[in-house]
Amino acid sequence: MIRSPRILLVAGALGLAALAACAPGSGGANSSKPEPSGPISTDVAKAGPVTLTEWDQEVRGGQSDAILKLNAAFQSKYPNVTIKRVAKSFTDLETTVRLAVSGSNAPDVVQLNAGRQDMGQMVSAGLLRPLDNYAKADNWQTRFSQGILNLSRYSADAKTRGTGSLYGVPQIGQLVGVFYNRTKLAALGLAVPTTFDQFNADLHAAKAAGEPPIAFGNLDKYPAIHEFQSVDNVYTSRTATSDFVLTNTASFDTPSRSKSASKLQSWVRSGYFTPGFNGVSYDHVAKAFTQGKGTFFITGTWESTTLQDGMKGNVGFFLMPMAAGRPLVTLGGEDLPFTVTRAAKHPDVAAAYINFLTGNQAAKILTKVGGVPAMKGAGDPASAATPLLRDIFAAWQEANSKDAIVPYLDQATPTMYDTITSTLQELMALKIGPDKFIQAVQSDKKGS
Repeated sequence: MIRSPRILLVAGALGLAALAACAPGSGGANSSKPEPSGPISTDVAKAGPVTLTEWDQEVRGGQSDAILKLNAAFQSKYPNVTIKRVAKSFTDLETTVRLAVSGSNAPDVVQLNAGRQDMGQMVSAGLLRPLDNYAKADNWQTRFSQGILNLSRYSADAKTRGTGSLYGVPQIGQLVGVFYNRTKLAALGLAVPTTFDQFNADLHAAKAAGEPPIAFGNLDKYPAIHEFQSVDNVYTSRTATSDFVLTNTASFDTPSRSKSASKLQSWVRSGYFTPGFNGVSYDHVAKAFTQGKGTFFITGTWESTTLQDGMKGNVGFFLMPMAAGRPLVTLGGEDLPFTVTRAAKHPDVAAAYINFLTGNQAAKILTKVGGVPAMKGAGDPASAATPLLRDIFAAWQEANSKDAIVPYLDQATPTMYDTITSTLQELMALKIGPDKFIQAVQSDKKGS
């Protein structure tokens, strides 16, 4: 499990508040330093005695164990390096990292939210080191899909995301797809759908049989992002969504978005969601799904451990199917990428450490603890410990190999999270139509 979806998607709101006191250009300790250039070294053994301080937010069971094992393996491989690990909860990391990175005792390596409100502001302030030379030396461009790398690319002034220099790479990937109750699907005489039309037919069949089609609770607001983008990916191209989130070159006001919003409302009118969903919490629905309430559950792979523990072999996973003949587009992304701070005294060693954290050995360890390695080809479905993990690993390999992943819409601006969650709640309550929803999102983007 990566982290709760609330933590992941609320990152924009938390990050903006945490960094407001030290905005870019406000005189951070390293803000005037030029971009580094010149030769690099990947020979860690020749660096001499090095103490490397790294901050991460992997405080939960398996993922924390993975970091500890990898740190031990790195130090065993390079006895000249001592890793000083500081593990913080995501919230603690968000509220302390900006001041720490700009201070006199800054850590060398930091796990950091890749959004504009965190990584973008630190790039603008000159607090992070570009990693392009290291990426080239260690072939990161072949290890990760282009879409994953682009999430951590910024122009030097951080006004443009998705192009420019690379500032971080992740260990863990994530996908938003459809979990399903195997027993319920079989009882309905249905197979895993392979087209969007089939999925819609399955929803109708479940409703007709008296089974709640989609387990959904939106009291927390963020879950509606999963529902909307899962539908929107069927109608909107990967390029259009990625460009809207990462650049200023794409509009949200398109016919495809109108279709997506209308389709979502049609599901509401058909009674395909948990009754009273806007007043039901995500956690309540997740627990209810493990207890047999709902045929499908649209959410992220971060829920795999919870659902596996609660349902054992009775839960499966698939990516939202596309219209027949349409290329795959799916919502997902990365766990917080690892970055090298400007203040790092041994940037070559810091970059080598990140390379190790995202290499083949790391992928094997992460797979064993149930994580979805962000690297291409990682997570062998054949060796998965459970049928659910087999489904998830296969989905990740397909999405990554096809470069089909699009980022979360709430990452488009520092204020988009509040805008899109509140208007989606109104849209799904049938209080506003598709036009007002689209206009609100477009206005937020234009005002950023």
